[in-house]
Amino acid sequence: MTPSPSPIENPDTTRLLSLISAMRDKKVLIIGDIMLDRFVRGEVTRISPESPIPVLAAKQENRMIGGAGNVLANLNSLKVPCDIVAIIGEDAEGEQVRGLVEAAGGTGKGLVIRLETPTTIKTRFLAGHQQLLRVDHEVTAPISAALEQELLKKIETMAPYRDALVLSDYGKGVLTATIIRKVIEIGKTHNIPVLVDPKGTDYSKYSGATLATPNRKELMEATHGSPTETDNEITETAEKLILQSGISSIVATRSQDGMSIIQQKPDKSGFERPVHFRTNAREVFDVSGAGDTVIATIAATLAAGGTLVEAGSLANIAGGIVVGKVGTAAIRAQEIIDALTSSTHDLEATPAGEMSALDRSRRAPVCDWEKALEEVNRWRARGLKVGFTNGCFDILHAGHVNYLNDARNQCDRLILGLNTDISVQLLKGPDRPLNDQNSRATVLGALGAIDLVVFFGAENATDDDTAKKLIQYLKPDIFFKGADFTLDQIPEVPTILSYGGQVKLIPLTKGISTDNIIERLNNGEAA
Repeated sequence: MTPSPSPIENPDTTRLLSLISAMRDKKVLIIGDIMLDRFVRGEVTRISPESPIPVLAAKQENRMIGGAGNVLANLNSLKVPCDIVAIIGEDAEGEQVRGLVEAAGGTGKGLVIRLETPTTIKTRFLAGHQQLLRVDHEVTAPISAALEQELLKKIETMAPYRDALVLSDYGKGVLTATIIRKVIEIGKTHNIPVLVDPKGTDYSKYSGATLATPNRKELMEATHGSPTETDNEITETAEKLILQSGISSIVATRSQDGMSIIQQKPDKSGFERPVHFRTNAREVFDVSGAGDTVIATIAATLAAGGTLVEAGSLANIAGGIVVGKVGTAAIRAQEIIDALTSSTHDLEATPAGEMSALDRSRRAPVCDWEKALEEVNRWRARGLKVGFTNGCFDILHAGHVNYLNDARNQCDRLILGLNTDISVQLLKGPDRPLNDQNSRATVLGALGAIDLVVFFGAENATDDDTAKKLIQYLKPDIFFKGADFTLDQIPEVPTILSYGGQVKLIPLTKGISTDNIIERLNNGEAA
């Protein structure tokens, strides 16, 4: 299985460049439906007198491999050694496909002839950059048992010696249930990631695969109409699909909204923190084959030892480039390198809080108690471990940041209970806080460690000024406190333990505190 990524850090550009270089020493095998893509280009200058349709004066025709063949072409352009197992017809187009496979770095040894049907052909007619019409010649009848056995022999011979396996399913007959199971079985036996470009609505046939790459529409259809518009909807729908299908991860492609990565934890106890990537496309001419580019780039990155988040970073860049081309076009390694090293490049990966904006200014929401409980219930329903900590955080300093990061690394979601201004005055004196509660919430919410902020505290000197009531209301799984306290000194401990929660003490950064900073400022010393 692919190692779990760090879910809260953007991949480093130098690391991504090294992965692109490492791809050249890895091998990928594609199993799926191959086809011949024809592109007829010309000019439209008049309308037909026979019917109100444009007349295309054809001037140029190009042929290239499509479907699973486009995954091969993309891998070849990334300089990744690759081959394919697929079916062709006993016809001139089949021989053209064979030649194109060999030109794209394949051996052709995995191509099996199906006598009873022709090679699948998709012909696109274009005027300038505008696609006018597509004509398909294909037969999608189930393959024979004898042909299935021949494909299985090819797979058993070629697959165990690869660094990644791709199932490219276009519903043309190659990927039978038996073949899918065999590929996934080989992947598990030899610790090879298996990536699926899915087809249909029943993803359980891909159970055990490392990941699948549905687009927004496919994700919705596979979950019987679940919503897929917002980040939160994508996350929840993908998690639902993972639980239904038995696939470990979903990489959801979202057109102009980028890409989302949702991963189940290795022990299946819940989900990793999802990551959303902003689209890198600057201008879209043609989305033909963009999904093939994405899965090829992810396969190459995983084969090279990259994490899924690193693979998603490169795939998002590659997809953004390829949709700016016309027709079924492959991504070149140098294009990704140029994008990574350009002065305008920015890896915009956003850790997904349910209500966090997908933009440069991530901010954890400030919720009232009722709204906070709704979020906790959503997280808990998805198997996420909820942490909680509290404090005044009047002047944010390095000790606070270290403490909050340490806490967040031990849970899936971290709630910050923030003392109100009145509460801070009661605790610290009439001259505090130096920063009002909204200012403190804004600064703290911008930290990647915080997923939600909620206010609490006493309103009068006789009121309880601890977080006990808020903890009892939200019932977080883990309560974090600084290790400068002992358990018997923390009033919230009995509350958290009363319902089976945990208490974890976190070491504090020595020599740094808000009180020390204020004292040094009052003494005219640098803080």
